[in-house]
Order: sequence, then C-alpha cells, then structure tokens
Amino acid sequence: METSPLTQQNRPSSFQPKIDSLYEQLFDTYEDAEPDFDDRFWREFFLLRPDKTNLRRRLENIGGDDLLQIQDVDQGLFREQHNSSFDRQWHRSIPEMECPKSPPSMYVDDLVSGFHLVRLTAQTLTVFLSVILSRRYTNPSSEIITLLAGLDEVDACFLDFVDAIENAIRSANYNKFEFRNPYRLMFEDFVNDAATQKIILGLGSVCSRSRHHYVALQEDVGEGWTLSNTLKYIGLGVLAPSRSSTPTRNAPSADDSKDLFSTLPETDACILLSAYDFVNANKLFAHTFISHVDTSKLESPFSAFLSLTSYILHHAYRSPRATLYGHLNLITLRILVEDQSLCTRLFSPDLSTSVRICRQRPPFLPTTSAPRPLAATLFDIAIDTITHNLRRRLSVPLYIATLHLLHRLLSYLFTTRTRFPYHWPLLWQTLLSLLRFMTTYADSIRYDPDLPSLIDTFLTVLSLAVCSGDVFLPDTDCYDDLFYKIVENGHLLLRFKSAFYSIFHASTATLAASTTLNHTTAASATALTDALIGISDHFTSLLDEERGKGSTFGTGTKHLSPKEVSRVIRKGYESLRMPETEGLERWVRWREVDKKGMVKKFGRQAVEDARRVLAQLDTPIYLSMSLSRTLKNPLYTKLMGHWTEIDRTYVEWLDWMDSIELRNSALYMKPEQ
Repeated sequence: METSPLTQQNRPSSFQPKIDSLYEQLFDTYEDAEPDFDDRFWREFFLLRPDKTNLRRRLENIGGDDLLQIQDVDQGLFREQHNSSFDRQWHRSIPEMECPKSPPSMYVDDLVSGFHLVRLTAQTLTVFLSVILSRRYTNPSSEIITLLAGLDEVDACFLDFVDAIENAIRSANYNKFEFRNPYRLMFEDFVNDAATQKIILGLGSVCSRSRHHYVALQEDVGEGWTLSNTLKYIGLGVLAPSRSSTPTRNAPSADDSKDLFSTLPETDACILLSAYDFVNANKLFAHTFISHVDTSKLESPFSAFLSLTSYILHHAYRSPRATLYGHLNLITLRILVEDQSLCTRLFSPDLSTSVRICRQRPPFLPTTSAPRPLAATLFDIAIDTITHNLRRRLSVPLYIATLHLLHRLLSYLFTTRTRFPYHWPLLWQTLLSLLRFMTTYADSIRYDPDLPSLIDTFLTVLSLAVCSGDVFLPDTDCYDDLFYKIVENGHLLLRFKSAFYSIFHASTATLAASTTLNHTTAASATALTDALIGISDHFTSLLDEERGKGSTFGTGTKHLSPKEVSRVIRKGYESLRMPETEGLERWVRWREVDKKGMVKKFGRQAVEDARRVLAQLDTPIYLSMSLSRTLKNPLYTKLMGHWTEIDRTYVEWLDWMDSIELRNSALYMKPEQ
C-alpha cells in the first residue's frame, strides 16, 4: 500500500476569526520599519465582516503618540476604505447596471456585491473614525489631518472621500421608475422565510402600537355590563356603587382631541410604505402576510394592519398626511384583492377573524363579535371611509381608491358566483349617500381634475351591484332593498346628471382638457346614468300604479306596506329590461407608472417620517460633528456646510441596508441634478 502524500496537521487548540488575524497584522506591525500591505490584503480585509468590538479595543489600546507613529497604517486604512471599496465597487457596478445590453443577473449581482461591500466598509469606518476623532490632541487639526491623510494628500484624499460617499448615496437613490429597477428585483427575489416572518411580525407590532395612539385619545370599545350601568339604566343610579376611589384618565377636551388626532398616525407609520413595496413586488410575502397567524397573540399581523387602516381612514380628513397614509393602505389592499388566489383567501371562512374597527365617530358600523372572513373587514373599511370623510374640499383621489377597492371585491364575487353574507343594505345606503353629496356640492368639486374618474368608478360600482347583485347577494331581500333604494333616490339621479351635464356631454374641444372625461369614459358614464334612471322610472311607475289601485273614486293614493313594496319590486323584475352588463366587472391592474406623482408623494412623506424616527434614535453622526470642529481650513468649513445632509442620508441608507423592512424609503428619492 502506497503512502499518502498528504500529512495530517495538528488541530489547533482554538480557532481565530480571519478578520482578527488581519487586525493583528495591521496594528501589531507598527514596530516594523516599513509595513507594506498590498491590494490583496485590503480586498480581503474589507470583504470580511468586521469585529467592531475587537477593532475598537485594539484602537483604544494604542496611545495618541503611537497612533502618530503608525500614521502610514492609519492613512492606508482610511484611504483604502473609500478608494478601494467605495469608489471602485460603485464605479464598476453602476455602468453595468445602466448598460441595456447587460443581462439582469450581471448588474444585480454587482449591485448586491456593492451593497455588501459598502455596508461592511462603513461599519469599519464608523469605528475607526469614532476612536480617532474622540482622542485629545495637542494640535487637533494638523494631527488629525496627519493621521487620516497626510499634509501632502489631504485635499485629494478628503475630496475623494466625499465623492465616494456621494456616489454611494446617489446609487441608493436610484430612480424607482426605471424599467429595470434593481431594488424591485431584490424585493421580487426575497424568499427568506425566516426573515419574512420577522418582518411581518414587526409590521404587525408597529400597526398595533400606532393604533394604540388613537385609542389613547378616545376609547371606542363600549363598556361591558356592570351593576352600575344596570342601575342607571332603570333609573336607580343613586344606588350605584361609588367609583370615586377608582382612578380615571383625564380625557382631552374636544379642541385638544381635534389637534391631537390631526398629528396621527405617529412617525413609525412610515413602515406602511415597506408593507406596500413588499406586497406589490413579492406575492410570496403577500400570501404569508394574509395567512400568518401568531399563536402567542390574539391579533394576527394582518388584522392589526386592517385595524390601523380603519383608524387612519376614519380620521383621514384631519390632515393631508393622514390622507396619504390612508390612500397608501387602500392601494396595498387593492393589490391584494387584484390577485385571484389572495382574494380567494380573503373571502375564505378558514381565515375568519375578529378585527377591531374604529368607532370613534357616528354613524357607527354594526357591531359583530363573531369572527368573519377578512373581506368583510375590507367592506367595513370602505364604508367607513366614504361615510366619515365627506367634506366640501373632498379628497377625490382617496374616494377613487376606496371605490376601486369596492369594485374589485364585487367583481370577484360576480365572476366566482360567490354568495357572501354581509350587511349589504348599509353598503347601498353609503353609496347613495355619496351620490347625494356629489349632487349637493357639485359646484365645490366640479373642477377637480380627478372628478371624471370618480364619477365613472362610482357609476360602475353601483351599476355592477344593480345588474349582477342576484349572483352574489345571499338572499332576495338584499337585492330588493337595493332596487327600492334606487327608486327612492331616482330624483337624485336626475339631479346628478343635470349637475354634471357638462362632463357627460363634453364637447370635442373640452374633451382634451384634464378636467373632463375622454370620449369612452364620457359615453360610459352617460350610459350608466341613463340605465339607472331607467330602472328607477320602471319601478316608480309600477309602484304608482299599485298605489292607484287603492284609491277611492279615483282620488287619493293607497299606502303600501313594506311587504307590498317588496312584492311589487319582485313582480317588476319580469318586465324590467336590464342594461348591458358586459365589461362592468373588468378592471385595470395597479401600475405604479400610471400614478408616479402619487407614489412620489407617498415616498416623500415616508422619508420625512423616517428621518424623524432616526432623529429620535439619537444616532451618533461622527463625521459632520467631529470634522467640522477640528478642520479649520476654509475649504473644509465650506465643505462641512453641505455635509450634514449627506451624512444623515448616508446613515439612513445604512440603516435601510440593515433592516430593509424599515428602510426602503430611498427607493423613491431621485438624485438631484
């Protein structure tokens, strides 16, 4: 048997991380005459995850004079961090990312590699500068310059350093609406189940905490049965037990509550932008988000999300900021409903749960204690949004988003022939209340550029319910009630058509204007309105005929009971000529490029709130504070004047890298030219 050429090495008593051995080579060589580290050393040094504790300990153990003795090592470390890692990696990856001939995998891999390298380099840089700049020096300016760059290279070194960081920030602010958006690809490819679960749990926790701020101002859960309540109800309140010893929370006054509600939701609502991005790009995340059940809590993350959405939209009229976040959540829900498989789960009884809906202002939604499918909560949110945000200065985009959600829910029920139990009469009443509002305040909203879209979507939803309600309503009573409400509001339909006559019958010259419908939409709105008016006239004539049968000598009218009205309506179905329903259930899937302006508004608001969150964290920013104090050269004084914003944005971007579910707001920030 031949002897193996391999020899067995003795197992070391302990293993040392590779980065620690590189620290030894770097800092234990200051006694050597000429320490030399080639590009291979620095490349390996910055590719490894830094041991920040060990690095800080080694730097702090080196005295001030010894630091000056090893200035070549310090200068090399500072120079290579930005010159080798920042600059080379980003200049190599960005051209590939912008080259149209490169396959997606090439620029995505380079970008991911760049992200990883910049993040590791920034961690080392933060520790290094925090130790260097916190030392006391005899001549701070000159000695710090000597340590970091050297007097001969100070100008070029620091300008390159700032340029490298600026390049990294601009890459992080890559245009969201590019056709090949690298961030969107990362969201789509995110399949880490463990991380997804943590993100969803964190999202649910933030939603619950944000909702608590609303509840803290006004408790909206009714007090349960007590002896005191019973005695007061029957007029024996004097016998009720005294509660003077029970501490009570001082409720804010009406004026104070109004001001406090206008500041909500809190700044941590910026996480809702991340929820939107994940749901929009990653269907696996969306499925997990809906289906996730936390056994340790009574409320699932998606239930908390729906509950917070209810509270935000209940008070959306109080501030443009609340309106933006409410609109954002409505679009997130719309994306979920537009997916057939996800919408099926929303209507499935298997995911039935109880969701806390806001009841802080009347009229209140019906109280339901039994678990319901999640889609029932979506209907509740839509009804509550329409009911509590009717103002002269109507937020038309918010109402369009609400009606889009309703349209997709009803379209799913129609196409799948699903009979869904719900308090439908309240929905019909809410839709007709919106009709009454638009008719009454037509002059206030007539010139809103989004009004044509609102009218068309509203008429489509109402017509779909009228023409196809027999397919998805649980019983005939709900269908009869819808027709009776149409008959009751027949005069409103005529006034509605008259109020917006100029839109329905727009001339060729005005059709090109932004405040009018296009030819197709104008014709559709006119046809739908005429169809609803025709249905109202048909049943009105039948009811008038029935009332006339009970007159005496041809005078007076007969009063019809609800049962008789229902009988007339059901009989009238036989002679009713239904309008064409083809196409009412169709809708256009959500696309960001169609609403760039709105999406950018979401991003700006989330970025502003994210900055406030970071400010509350009291993040130490060593670069701007320390360098501005020590570098007295006029060039650096001018440079540091522009440094604060760059430094803060860079720290925000690093936090986004560490926690993508909280820091994806950079997707929406386009670099300034």
